[in-house]
Amino acid sequence: MKIEVRRNGVPVMIITFHTRRERFDSDYDRVKFFKGLHGWNQVVPNKQKRYVYRRHGILEGVPHVKVADSTFIVAMENAKRIMEYFEDWSDKVEFEMMEAMMHDRGVIRRLMK
Repeated sequence: MKIEVRRNGVPVMIITFHTRRERFDSDYDRVKFFKGLHGWNQVVPNKQKRYVYRRHGILEGVPHVKVADSTFIVAMENAKRIMEYFEDWSDKVEFEMMEAMMHDRGVIRRLMK
């Protein structure tokens, strides 16, 4: 195993979460958490037309890199907004946040939009 220590990089926060279905009051409440996180398209049918409105989630306003379905990376400067959202749901969602240094230039460009 090779370990490399680098001092220069961009500070990031790796966030992972797990929802506990039994802690939510209903499926509606659980969906509300995910909609608030990722956003959603609201479709309003009207006689012959269909109106679609984009409802933004917290992650749409924060540059991030999705690592897995429940894991993503944000720049440290944006981590506070995400932390506040998860703290609001802390009785129903388990989450962990880990500080790290990012050296990958492609990822850094995506986080610094």
